[in-house]
Amino acid sequence: MNALNSLLYREILRFVRQRSRWIGALATPLLFWLLVGTGLGSAFQDPGSGRVGYLEFFFPGAVLLSVLFTAIFSTISVIEDRDKGFLQGVLVSPQSSSVLVWSKVLAGAILGTLQGVLLMALLFVLPFKAPLMGVLLGVVLLFIMSLCLTAVAFFFAWKSSSVSGFHGVMNMILMPMWIMSGSVFPVLGSDSILAKLALFNPLTWGLSSFKMLVGGQPIGIVDLAMGFGYPLIVTLVFWTLANRSISARRGA
Repeated sequence: MNALNSLLYREILRFVRQRSRWIGALATPLLFWLLVGTGLGSAFQDPGSGRVGYLEFFFPGAVLLSVLFTAIFSTISVIEDRDKGFLQGVLVSPQSSSVLVWSKVLAGAILGTLQGVLLMALLFVLPFKAPLMGVLLGVVLLFIMSLCLTAVAFFFAWKSSSVSGFHGVMNMILMPMWIMSGSVFPVLGSDSILAKLALFNPLTWGLSSFKMLVGGQPIGIVDLAMGFGYPLIVTLVFWTLANRSISARRGA
């Protein structure tokens, strides 16, 4: 636990000291939400209720985008630490590989959740009817989705040889996961190929449940058990894959 707490504290302290990093992770989704939401607002009509404007529809997706950016930025440090030799010192220590994985994943999840909660403060100025219990459960769900995104990002960061290569992989994997989750446009509730593919995306179920909890948007399929459980399963899968990859390198 001492090793885990030390590594976790190091990651959070690094994030706090890099002001441009957390400002960018917060401001970019906010600007994206305002620009895209305002531009497409007149052309959008929610097929679920017909009463939700695009700014309201897109807001949960913008919160999730903030979490996604934080997950990517926090796992870039895996590549930087490896290049600077810090990870070599961790790998030769008697601590298990899981300590390294959990410290990175938990740090990214905590920071991503905090970023998302800051954006969720806008719920008080938007025409949402979010009950207090729904908001609290939404924060828990946001943490679970942040765990999922950070675990996926960590695995590919560990496999990447450069920061530029890591960004290319993230643009090919995490960004499509975000788009296909229903953040930008409705994907569930139809018979299209895209809707069928979206069912395999853990963010689809998580975001659908998140929208219902914080905004009461009855869009697509809402299953709270899948919304909370599926991202957790994906988190454990990628944590296991990352742990095995690190253990194999230590053994080599």
